[in-house]
Amino acid sequence: MLPNATIRDILRMYCNGEVSEDEATAAIEGLRIEMIEGMARIDTGRSVRCGMPEVVLAEGKDPRAFAEIMLAQVEASGRCVATRVSPAHLEALRARLPPEVRMEHREAARAVILSKGERPALQGGTVAILTAGTSDIPVAEEARLIAEEMGCQVRTAYDVGVAGIHRLFSALKDLIPADVFIVIAGREGTLPAIVAGLVDRPVIGVPVSTGYGYMGGGEAALASMLQACSVLTVVNIDAGFTAGAFAAQVAHGGRRA
Repeated sequence: MLPNATIRDILRMYCNGEVSEDEATAAIEGLRIEMIEGMARIDTGRSVRCGMPEVVLAEGKDPRAFAEIMLAQVEASGRCVATRVSPAHLEALRARLPPEVRMEHREAARAVILSKGERPALQGGTVAILTAGTSDIPVAEEARLIAEEMGCQVRTAYDVGVAGIHRLFSALKDLIPADVFIVIAGREGTLPAIVAGLVDRPVIGVPVSTGYGYMGGGEAALASMLQACSVLTVVNIDAGFTAGAFAAQVAHGGRRA
């Protein structure tokens, strides 16, 4: 089955004789669950049901168990993404990787992609991602990866924070056509509110755990964004995945197959 297939894709494949009636029915149900030795339930129907891929959080998982989950997911759906990947997780994957499965390590995003087929097709919509500083780039790259996996074009402008606010205005010129903005900042978290006051598109603020001292670890940034007087949506601290997935849904304009 195509990774991230829509209901229209599945029906077209059935009409062309590429999949059986049973395979098409199982895909459209969007409720398929596969068990892995009693330790995990793989949600292979998420892309049909929710319009976003199943993404594995590597953090906190035993490397061997993580590798088994990833390989089961790519076997079921043809493509699998994992975030917060450590060197031990990568080593476990490489040791078990079948020759027909391709592995792409996105070091900046701390992510890995396994695939047996083509990349997801562009579905329309552009996401712009800005960061206040270079320390925020790992979260930005996680958001970028997820938005791209959901078929969006992504444009970026990094290190344009309020300590040198003049950097922001030239960067925004290239990003104005975007459908939605993800703005990522640590410390006092001012940048999302400023961008939201300058653009006529939805803005998603992402507080990150850079910064130290009083209310460090992203708490001051989160509080600042929640108190913003300009209109924006705020996700949790370091939540690049959530920001990227939500931005892609906005960029697609709520279209359904």
